[in-house]
Amino acid sequence: MPTGLLGRVVLCLMNQTHSKLTSWGLEYVLVARDAMVLDIGCGGGRTVQRLADMADQGKVFGIDYAETSVAAARPLNPTGIASGQVAIQQATVSQLPSANNTFHLVTAIETHYYWPNHLHDLGEIYRVLRPGGSLLLIAEAFRGQRFDALNGLVMKFLGAGYLTAAEHSKLLEDAGYLGVQVVVDRKRGWLCVSGKKTPEA
Repeated sequence: MPTGLLGRVVLCLMNQTHSKLTSWGLEYVLVARDAMVLDIGCGGGRTVQRLADMADQGKVFGIDYAETSVAAARPLNPTGIASGQVAIQQATVSQLPSANNTFHLVTAIETHYYWPNHLHDLGEIYRVLRPGGSLLLIAEAFRGQRFDALNGLVMKFLGAGYLTAAEHSKLLEDAGYLGVQVVVDRKRGWLCVSGKKTPEA
């Protein structure tokens, strides 16, 4: 993530360009008003703001590995932070700063490409989900879609993971998630993958 003025510009653009994608993906998960939610890779903080509006009686945490992102996300959520409904901090998906069984929902929008170890990191998310809780991955780049040639080159240049829809599904299943669902909007090149933590017996 760029720093300084360039970093702030990139985050502003991300907030704008990811808005429709985020709205589409959030249609495939229930966000209860009293939910505890974690947004991984919160970027400029727009998704945290949106989730806080939806879970207005719950609490929303945003994390990002980039200091620039945390610095941009906090000013976008001043009311929620002041009231204690929102918390944003610098952290990595590989070592989440949360106790076991904390969240009803974990979201990751346009970020899982860059995770160091998909299987390990999905396991870390599984740890912090409550029994029966949901994970939602939303992306606009996946192998086998209409923009494959261009996206493939970009993702290779960035050193990012570039998986097919089926590979996303298998990855969640291998990490222990149940009821894995994959939704693809091929016209827009969007992907939404969800799965649940095993409910308590």
